[in-house]
Amino acid sequence: MNTTSLNDSADNNENKRSDSPKTGLLLAVLLSGAFVAILNETLLNVALFQIMGDLSIEPHLAQWLSTSYMLVIGILIPVSAYLVQRFTTRQLYLSAMALFLIGTVLAAISSSFGILLLGRVIQAVGTAVLIPLMMNIILAVIPMERRGAAMGLIGLVLMFAPAIGPTLSGFILQHLSWRWLFILVAPIVALTLIFGFMKLRNVTSTSRPKLDVFSVILSTIGFGGIVFGFGSMGEGGSTAIQSYVIFIIAIGAISLALFVWRQMKLTAPVMDMKVFIYPMFSVAVVLSIIVMMTMFAMMLVLPLYLQEVMLYSALMTGLVMLPGGLLNGLMSPIMGKLFDKYGPRVLLLPGMLIMIVTITCFLLLPLQSAWLVAILQTFLMISIAMIMMPAQTNGLNALPAELYPHGTAVLTTLQQTSGALGAAIFISIMQNGEKKALSGIANPGTAELNAAMTAGVMDAFKIGLILACLGFVLALFVKRVAGQTTNSTASSVLSETELVTGTATVKGK
Repeated sequence: MNTTSLNDSADNNENKRSDSPKTGLLLAVLLSGAFVAILNETLLNVALFQIMGDLSIEPHLAQWLSTSYMLVIGILIPVSAYLVQRFTTRQLYLSAMALFLIGTVLAAISSSFGILLLGRVIQAVGTAVLIPLMMNIILAVIPMERRGAAMGLIGLVLMFAPAIGPTLSGFILQHLSWRWLFILVAPIVALTLIFGFMKLRNVTSTSRPKLDVFSVILSTIGFGGIVFGFGSMGEGGSTAIQSYVIFIIAIGAISLALFVWRQMKLTAPVMDMKVFIYPMFSVAVVLSIIVMMTMFAMMLVLPLYLQEVMLYSALMTGLVMLPGGLLNGLMSPIMGKLFDKYGPRVLLLPGMLIMIVTITCFLLLPLQSAWLVAILQTFLMISIAMIMMPAQTNGLNALPAELYPHGTAVLTTLQQTSGALGAAIFISIMQNGEKKALSGIANPGTAELNAAMTAGVMDAFKIGLILACLGFVLALFVKRVAGQTTNSTASSVLSETELVTGTATVKGK
């Protein structure tokens, strides 16, 4: 059989597979598990104020309950390319949801900050397996001309779940303690685990690639050191602490550079850096980093501002964040369909402009009205929906099929670590701005404290505006890609019979 007929056969099989009811069931299982897992990225944002009081901790320490979640995901996702190739769909999904359930139960019964943080870390380990698994299966079973709509559904989960987290948290905290954020989630996770055990089938190939342990160590030190260092900036201004922070960041940067260098030398890298020779993928990565840093930072800064300065309750804070969360989730599938029809530029450029204008309004307008904050936050989330999915899908479409696992690993790793980094940096900037505003005031009153925090929040918004402007410039260079066609694409395609019967596990030699 020649290459053309082989690729044509592959395309026909892909079209059949995407229409199969089994494909819809597969996506339903994956999306339901991912929604619950990713929801927890921001579920504690509104609760941080209450947790700080209960556990007597400062904001720079409390933010690690959110930052560590994204950081652990970012650290572990580099291994996802290996895991997706080594283990079956069922093995990975069930293991991920079981870990998430264990972490949820541990956090619910935690009696100290350390145990609560450990529960969050275990939750994050499960999520780190689940996210790339979901994206790789989408690339495996959905043909390219329909991936925009499919990625829109992923966007509904990846963007809507964290966006709705503060609102859901606010409703719960109005009547219950922060522990119920985990107690109520645990049975849902258990049901999702059972659902996956009963319905999920294997749809990806497996082989036995080698895992370079030293690369994993370097990436862990690299990503962990950078995020931990920037997150520690808010601890104080002494020379000892500043030197410590600079040392940690330097170690992280060196380790990350060594990790990248090692991947370029290995014959079987943990994360294949060849993905960056495709320009549109590289652009997608940078745009995703900018948007994730801005989104997660805003979703930490705004709830703290609303509760500490505007004195809103957790419920009111959640309601203010609700419209943006709803519209963000609802728009993701729409953006997917528009991407399939018109390409990325008609969405990216207006999206970046809306983000720039919105952050400028945060800086210039007096944030004294709940309606004003809700409207601005809504426009911010709309802009994020217009940017994330088109950039990601266009970037992944630029890769050949054999690089899909590595492309999703790189993209998801940098998204999560940039979200954690953005949250850590913005909180540190906010706290340093507060301290600067209070310097020289011996006994600050409520008015002085509120003014200081407002100054810190404005400093954080300024950084967000700079990032948004950089993103707009980058979006000018985005072009629609037709996708890569390789022999490996055809050879990796599963037949309709394999998908329906659930026997699509091919052992490598």
